Amino acid sequence: MHSVYDDDGFFSEYAKMPRSRDGLYAAGEWHQLKHLFPHLKDKDILDLGCGYGWHCHYAEEQGARKVLGIDLSRKMIEEAEKRNPGKRIEYRVCGIEEYEYPESSWDFVVSNLALHYIEDIVSVFRKVHRTLRQNGVFLFNIEHPVFTAGVNQDWIYDRDGHPMYWPVDNYFYPGERKTHFLGCDVIKQHHTLTGILMGLLDNGFELKAVEEAEPSPSMLDMPGMKDELRRPMMLLVKAVAVKDNP
Repeated sequence: MHSVYDDDGFFSEYAKMPRSRDGLYAAGEWHQLKHLFPHLKDKDILDLGCGYGWHCHYAEEQGARKVLGIDLSRKMIEEAEKRNPGKRIEYRVCGIEEYEYPESSWDFVVSNLALHYIEDIVSVFRKVHRTLRQNGVFLFNIEHPVFTAGVNQDWIYDRDGHPMYWPVDNYFYPGERKTHFLGCDVIKQHHTLTGILMGLLDNGFELKAVEEAEPSPSMLDMPGMKDELRRPMMLLVKAVAVKDNP
């Protein structure tokens, strides 16, 4: 499989983004996501779509015993090894769908802005449930269904270039969405809210938190950030793996 993040033009533009340069505290959702993390001391952590490895580094800082970050992009993994190395961190070039998910091997699985590239998301949920230990936590941030169902994932603008509204179409038709992001054509996968949440509940998870990401007040003076309050862009979900007693 090929990752758009390995295209030189896309990768160079991605590297300029604040979250790429400055890490978690430059990510608009971090002020919400960090409060959903469980205690990580002496835990084994798997990061699906780890990117530059910011969450892997955070997990090690919090005392994790072992951290594995996987990403389909070789460029991302190379950058993670440079920026966020650690004695208890391993990085691996591997797609989310291709990882082996060994049974009952991890205490915590995290995924940030990666699952909207996965077509069969329910299959991934099933595999994550298998690889988590009893009461293990699955925390992910995915592009919100209202965002992925947006027409070309962009606003409708007035004559002066001001956003008027966010159009949504074909919401109840899950599947491929083509968009243009950072100068490249990108294929994402649209999933309905029902498909995401019931996909978890039907595969042994108990929901603990569902939040829609909002920019923090400290970010509202940044260009375009107030418009992020007009429609949700990200969906944060925390779930616990409940398993049958042996």
